[in-house]
Amino acid sequence: MLLVNNIRDNFESVLQGLQKRNFANAETILHQVLEIDKNRKETQAQRDNLQAESNTISRQIGTLMKEGKKEEAEKAKSRTSEIKEQIKSLETAYTNLEEELKQLLFTVPNVPHISVPKGKSAEDNEVVLEHGKIPTLPENKLPHWDLIRKYDIIDFDLGVKIAGAGFPVYKGKGARLQRALINFFLDEALKSGYMEVQPPILVNEDSGYGTGQLPDKEGQMYEATVDKLFLIPTAEVPITNMYRDVILEEQDLPIKNVGYTPCFRREAGSWGAHVRGLNRLHQFDKVEIVHISHPEQSYIALEEMSKYVQNLLQQLELPYRVLRLCGGDMGFTSALTYDMEVFSAAQERWLEVSSVSNFETYQANRLKLRFRGEDRKTQLAHTLNGSALALPRIVASILENNQTEDGIRMPKVLVPYLGFDKI
Repeated sequence: MLLVNNIRDNFESVLQGLQKRNFANAETILHQVLEIDKNRKETQAQRDNLQAESNTISRQIGTLMKEGKKEEAEKAKSRTSEIKEQIKSLETAYTNLEEELKQLLFTVPNVPHISVPKGKSAEDNEVVLEHGKIPTLPENKLPHWDLIRKYDIIDFDLGVKIAGAGFPVYKGKGARLQRALINFFLDEALKSGYMEVQPPILVNEDSGYGTGQLPDKEGQMYEATVDKLFLIPTAEVPITNMYRDVILEEQDLPIKNVGYTPCFRREAGSWGAHVRGLNRLHQFDKVEIVHISHPEQSYIALEEMSKYVQNLLQQLELPYRVLRLCGGDMGFTSALTYDMEVFSAAQERWLEVSSVSNFETYQANRLKLRFRGEDRKTQLAHTLNGSALALPRIVASILENNQTEDGIRMPKVLVPYLGFDKI
C-alpha cells in the first residue's frame, strides 16, 4: 500500500510511475486519496481542539464549584456534554474516512522502480541475459505430456477423477523427482543462509490483505468459506505474514526465510498447448525464498536473489534467460520483478519458472512491518520474495530437454537425491 506522505510529496513521480503501469485514472485516484486524507486530518484537528476545550472546561468546573458559582458550573457541565457528543460524531467520521482511504489505497498498485521499462504486455519485457546452450533433440522428440504418459510417471486422468483438471497425480519416478527437487532446493537455500520454515497452507483475510493478494487476486484463490480462510497461492503469503505487526531491530536485518508448500490457483488459464500438461496447474509444489531487508540494501538483495535462482538453474543444466518485467506485465504489489524463463526444447518456447521481486515498502505498509534504528525511531522495512523454484515447468523442461532414444537423463545434481540417473 502506498504511503500518503509519499504521494503528497512526490505527486508527479508517483503519477508517472502508475502511468508506466498503464493504471487507469491514476491522476484522479491520487487526487481523491489526498482529498480524503485532508478531510481526515481536518476531522482529527477538530476532534483534538474539542477535546482540549473539554479538558479546560473540566478543570474550570472544579474551581467554579469551590467558589460557589453553581449556575456557571452547571452551564460548563452542559457544554462538556455537548462537546462529548460532537467528539463522538467526529470520531465516527474520522473512522469512516480512514476506512475509505484504506480501501481506496488498496486499489492502487505499487510504483515501479525507475529501471522498469515501459510496456503493456509480456512482449515489452526486457531481456537482461541468456545462459546455456539449447539442446538438440532427436527428430522424434516429444513434449512432456507425451513423455509422462510414455513412462507412466504422472497421471492427469487420475487427478481429474479425484479432484478435477489441473490436479495431477505424481507416481513412481515422477513422485521421486518431485521430492528430489524439493529437497535439493531446500538444501541449497540452507547452504546460502536461509532459515527453513514450514508455514500453514491456509491463511486468513488479514494475511491476504497484508501481502496484497486481497482484494486484487481474490477470484484466483480457493476459499474455505465457512472459516473465511484461503488456500495459499504461494508460500510468500504465510511466510511474509509471520512479520505482520512486528517491530524488528536494525541489527536483525536482513532476515532470510525459505519454505516449501503446495500452492493453489483457481484461475489456471485458458485452453491450448501453452497451458497443456504441467505448464499451468491448479495445484503445484514450490520452494519460496523471502527477504526482509533494510531499505538501503533491498536492491542489492534483489540482485543476490536473482543470482541465487540462476545458480539453481545452472546446476540443473537448463538453458535460461532473465527478463526485467515492463510496467504493464508486473505484479500489482511489485516495484521491480525479474522473471527467469527456461527454454523448452520440445515445445520450442520459453517457460517462466521463477519471479523474483522487490516490493519496497508496499507490503510492509500493509503489514505494519517496521524496524528500529540506532536512533530508536521506527521505519518500514522492505520485503522481497522469489520462486526458488516452482516445480511443474522445471519438471517439464527436465523431461523434454534431457530426452534420448533410450530414456530421459536426469541432471547430475539430482542423482544423489533420486537414486537413479535415468527414467
